[in-house]
Amino acid sequence: MISQAILNKLIQAVGKENVVSEKEDLMVLSYDATPGLSHTPDVVVYPTSTEAVQAVINIAREEKLPITPRGSGSGLSGGSIAVQGGIVLCLNRMNKILEIDEENLTATAEAGVITLDLANAVLEKGLFYPPDPASQKISTIGGNVMEDAGGLRCLKYGVTGDYVMSLKCVLPDGSVITTGGKSVKDVAGYSFKDLLISSEGTLAIITEITVRLIPPPQDKRTMLAYFDDIKTAGKAVSSIIAAKIIPSTMEIMDKTTINCVEDYVGIGLPRDIAALLLIEVDGHPAVVAEDSDKVVDVLNAVGATEVSMAKNEEEAFELATARRFALSAMARVSPSTLMEDATVPRSYMPETFAEIERLAKKYDLTVGTFGHAGDGNLHPTVLCDERDADQMKRAHAFFDDLYEKVLGWGGTVSGEHGIGIAKKAYLARQIGQGGVAVMKRIKQAFDPEGLLNPGKIFAEEQESSHV
Repeated sequence: MISQAILNKLIQAVGKENVVSEKEDLMVLSYDATPGLSHTPDVVVYPTSTEAVQAVINIAREEKLPITPRGSGSGLSGGSIAVQGGIVLCLNRMNKILEIDEENLTATAEAGVITLDLANAVLEKGLFYPPDPASQKISTIGGNVMEDAGGLRCLKYGVTGDYVMSLKCVLPDGSVITTGGKSVKDVAGYSFKDLLISSEGTLAIITEITVRLIPPPQDKRTMLAYFDDIKTAGKAVSSIIAAKIIPSTMEIMDKTTINCVEDYVGIGLPRDIAALLLIEVDGHPAVVAEDSDKVVDVLNAVGATEVSMAKNEEEAFELATARRFALSAMARVSPSTLMEDATVPRSYMPETFAEIERLAKKYDLTVGTFGHAGDGNLHPTVLCDERDADQMKRAHAFFDDLYEKVLGWGGTVSGEHGIGIAKKAYLARQIGQGGVAVMKRIKQAFDPEGLLNPGKIFAEEQESSHV
């Protein structure tokens, strides 16, 4: 419970209309898109400027209140949940695109700008912002930076962090810094920009982001390939890359996912196949024509049962949209969906699919797998009911075993969703206690009082006081 005196300070700092303290309203911001995780904050504050963020941080420091930054709450690891109460600092009212610089090929936006809004705004200027997380219609640029979000196009174009040129942020002591800039080359001092990307709001509050833009591709072709065996689909992925072809998109859906998506959007996907690959090649028209022909040859060689080309741009958009609806489609058929973010070197894709199938049988679970097959980033999703304690125990055991294999193959416990609350226990497995110790020292240097997003990234036994 927060005192009226503190509420009055916050109201004076940001305005009454930007402070929420009623219990019913707070509950709406007590969770994100991660199932089974919910903590109600004491107050939610909506700053509308960097100066307002600075004022709130100063109040929090004076009152020893934790601050949890938040955008649209579309995260999948519990990163924006206020596990220790205090203040949720919701940045989605800082939603202005400040500049599109066509001469320097950059765009500058406040942290609360919706990803798709920025992409559409620069497209109107004949420019291209490639990162396209599946949540792009609701996720914010600030949230994308905090999790280093990926997307369907990241195989060819990279992830959010590859496009960040500059960040303005407020540090836990209330000071404001800008790191990076519009210069294409800049190696002056430590690269704070890169340290802050994917820091999940534990080091600073990012308020403005400058991203680089590129010219849009001149042409693209979209194709679907069907498979009777998901391991063959995995082999097709590694074979396409081995053929030195880098599609802009190479997405996979297994049979469970296909049927859920078809129930949801009804676009005519076959229900009896084991898996499909959605592949898009883009670039110069001559290269697109040549590469798409090569992709078809590889698909036929590895044993795809059918390969088809999208007839027009509308059909291509429809197919990509169907893939973006994968998680939503599965959420409709099950009370809970426990989705993870296992990422492996591409050469281990067939083994990963085989392991997912083996473990699903071992633990008697229904698992739908989809994801960014081209970069080895898979989202095995357990269809479950969080009210069933035994089923949830089996679901967590499934992922525990899977990550043991993933790490053994040189993979990672998170390709794009972050650590947050959900994956704290896995972090030390991947980077070791030495790596955790270094991260804790960095956290301590930035945030000695442990006010920013406490309870995230480090497992409880890894945390010292305040960190």
